[in-house]
Amino acid sequence: MEGPHHRNSQPSSATRRTALGLLVGAPLLAACSGIQQSLSQFSSNPEGGPAGPQQQPQAVGTGQVKIGLILPLSASGNAGLAAQSMRNAAEMALAEFQNPNIQLLIKDDAGSPQGASQGAQQALSEGAEIILGPLFAGSVPSVAQLTRPRGTSVIAFSTDSSVAGRGVYLLSFLPESDINRIVDYSSGIGKRSFAAMVPDNAYGNVVEAAFKQAVGRKNGRVVAFEKYGADRATPARTVAQALGQADALLIADDGDSVVATADALTAAGANLRNIQLLGTGLWDNPRVFASPVLQGGLYAAPDPSGFRSFAGRYRTKFGGEPVRTATLAYDAVALMAALARTQGAQRFAPETLTNPSGFAGIDGLFRFRSDGTNERGLAVMKVASGGSTPVAGSPKSFGA
Repeated sequence: MEGPHHRNSQPSSATRRTALGLLVGAPLLAACSGIQQSLSQFSSNPEGGPAGPQQQPQAVGTGQVKIGLILPLSASGNAGLAAQSMRNAAEMALAEFQNPNIQLLIKDDAGSPQGASQGAQQALSEGAEIILGPLFAGSVPSVAQLTRPRGTSVIAFSTDSSVAGRGVYLLSFLPESDINRIVDYSSGIGKRSFAAMVPDNAYGNVVEAAFKQAVGRKNGRVVAFEKYGADRATPARTVAQALGQADALLIADDGDSVVATADALTAAGANLRNIQLLGTGLWDNPRVFASPVLQGGLYAAPDPSGFRSFAGRYRTKFGGEPVRTATLAYDAVALMAALARTQGAQRFAPETLTNPSGFAGIDGLFRFRSDGTNERGLAVMKVASGGSTPVAGSPKSFGA
């Protein structure tokens, strides 16, 4: 169910429709970049924002169905830039959907839990039927405290699975999806014994749990699993010694760190050309593509064509480059418009949002699980000098 690739054309109403809960949105296939990394940078806002958000009434669209959108628009640094780009993408989704019957109530939370609570309170009192956002994990619980008693759903953009839960769904790039896809693919090409090196941080902890579960599900075995902090040399020696028993080696980290880890393994005597290297969407990085030892490595990510098409339309409309996470806001708004059109009074009910068929967006297929996390249909990409090439496409539907 691949949607057409619109460049500067406006999608027709036929393009954006839902059948059996499957949103055939902009391009079905799509992209990656420092995806989880860019979002993990926004999972907390250490600098904080101003003392309180500046709430000006901002309503976009004239539809009858009101949707709250909470973003850290006045937060400092990368967070504020990301928020503005996501706001632009939300407005772009509204403009590209034919006659959407929704109105966005845009609230600035300034990157703080207090601001998010204030924004959610305002949106709800103005009649919002569902809340999109916030971006920071730390702000999600303060919104959920207000929405749960009312039975109102939240679709947040955090990559921290621990804030998902009853009535709170995450539309983000979760490392679990990458790990499941790359382990399933590796197992399908005959890999049975796995080693891994991951950072000793929150991202590494999520990867560890997902990796061990995924390998177990495929009846594989983990022959070595090491975490590293500032010192990579010691864990690299342990993994290098175990590689004789492994078919595949996962290095899960962002681009610069993946290269440093591969170099540490090589220095410890590992011949990485003799083993299948595996990675996550964070590998979509020029540093990885330029590394001689990572050539031929495989990683899971959205197919890049969707983001390329989206970025072209965004440039035409706004004259600049979107942040990688802008597609999340686009897909959230497009989904709201499609559900408002097709699902009647049940449009934002949990059973509608968790339809097992899922939805198709810029970054391909996605579906919400009842625990609030999501699953994505990802491609498998192969590292090549100057870029990456797909070796397995994104699935066109979720298996039963």
